[in-house]
Amino acid sequence: MRNSLAFAVRDTTPVTALHTLVLPYRHAPTYFDLTEAELAAVNDLIWRLRSDIEKDDASVKGFNVGANVGAVSGQTIFHCHVHLIPRRKGDVQNPVGGVRAVIPDKMRY
Repeated sequence: MRNSLAFAVRDTTPVTALHTLVLPYRHAPTYFDLTEAELAAVNDLIWRLRSDIEKDDASVKGFNVGANVGAVSGQTIFHCHVHLIPRRKGDVQNPVGGVRAVIPDKMRY
């Protein structure tokens, strides 16, 4: 899937089935380097992908959406890419905390 400013590819090391990356065509090291038009294009693809994934797999009941920005956040590829990670009931024992799990001691409320 693509539009004039961004494209999507399946992650080669997916966290879950149908884990997808959305990237701008222009080289931008991080999410915060995207222009407003590129942000809109990335967001457009995320919404379209969400719909397609839900149609393709009825077991998908939620998503994690996120980008790592900088080495201290875990970014290892310095071309902006936004993760769209489909979630299914039971894919982890206790999903409470969601993206807060990047710092395990802080993930529970």
